[in-house]
Amino acid sequence: MPFCELLWLMRVYPVKHFFGIFSCGFAVLGNKLKTLKYWICFCLLFFAIVTSIACSRKGSNATIRVGYFPNISHAQAVIGLNSGTFEKHLGSEVKIKATLFNAGPSIIEAIFSEDIDIAYVGPSPVINGYVRSGGRALKVISGVSSGGSLFIVRPDSNIKHAADLSGKRIASPQLGNTQDIALREYIKNCGLKPTERGGTVDILPLRNPDILNLFMQKQIDGAWVPEPWASRLLKEAGGEVFLDERTLWDDGRFCSTLMIVGANFFKKNRDLVKKWLTAHVEITRWINQHPEEAKTVIGDQIKAISGISLPKDIIDDAFSRLEITYDPIVSSLFSYAEMAYNASFLGERKPDIAGMIDLRLLNSVLKERALPRVNKRGKTENNIRLIGGSEGVGKRRN
Repeated sequence: MPFCELLWLMRVYPVKHFFGIFSCGFAVLGNKLKTLKYWICFCLLFFAIVTSIACSRKGSNATIRVGYFPNISHAQAVIGLNSGTFEKHLGSEVKIKATLFNAGPSIIEAIFSEDIDIAYVGPSPVINGYVRSGGRALKVISGVSSGGSLFIVRPDSNIKHAADLSGKRIASPQLGNTQDIALREYIKNCGLKPTERGGTVDILPLRNPDILNLFMQKQIDGAWVPEPWASRLLKEAGGEVFLDERTLWDDGRFCSTLMIVGANFFKKNRDLVKKWLTAHVEITRWINQHPEEAKTVIGDQIKAISGISLPKDIIDDAFSRLEITYDPIVSSLFSYAEMAYNASFLGERKPDIAGMIDLRLLNSVLKERALPRVNKRGKTENNIRLIGGSEGVGKRRN
């Protein structure tokens, strides 16, 4: 509109009429904005409902993938997966996919690739995996068992003292596994070295079934093995106990199996992990309260899973040297890390594994059941000496 026409209109119509026109316009616009606001709120509410339904459906299809060994030291997994205890606590909407393994490193690789969410495995592969991943791949969330590791020798091998190990062939279940690490630390403390380091003790990493066969054929002089293989070497191959590893640890307790979880799964599914831990604690307590029934179930399940039938006396002996516990005995983890470092399995820098352990959910479960909580730091007041190591936390007896 030309400026002169605007002046003419202002002269014909008073200014107050212009304000009236503008106010009417703003009122109409305000009503439209108010209506728009209601539509936006409705759309947001609709989106929230749809998202909630989608998440609910996703949760109903949730699957926990667990890895374990068909072994006595993995008793909670063997019993719980058979009894339905885990399913009971997780609910019918959560599925469980169990995978059997026969070596710790392969479980760790499955955790790395996120093919497994929760696993039962020995401390040495766990520590190695944590260090390799820069502390990003996994968390220790509970213990599973303690003890059950022995050094068995042939009676005719003439091994009566540590010095007698010189020139002998000694087997361990796998290079860098928990028993292998303990064996190497032990001979190091005794002033001996493995042959690959210019020493005189020939350490042979072998599968447990091969250890049993070679022991019976007198091809090896001894072996540092877990249960039930230690009991089988004693009963089936006529071996004798040279050393029970419990005698090297304070109170005779050290972690032999741990429960771990993939870090990403742990971060996104803490509620599911807590439910799994709740079942784990329940099964652990049941085993300790009903040992005879538990041994029968474990024997039956190991036979069903692996086809191996363990005689009752083997199971009884193995259980007598094991403690089924949800306590990871954290102090022993630090000792195993130092042993692995001493054996040059963890690189040039001494690792810090403090961030590997997260017992908050476990302790929450224990608190809800009025049970003693687990100490993450271990027995820091002790001054027990690590074999070949220094004074301090979580040490082994000399």
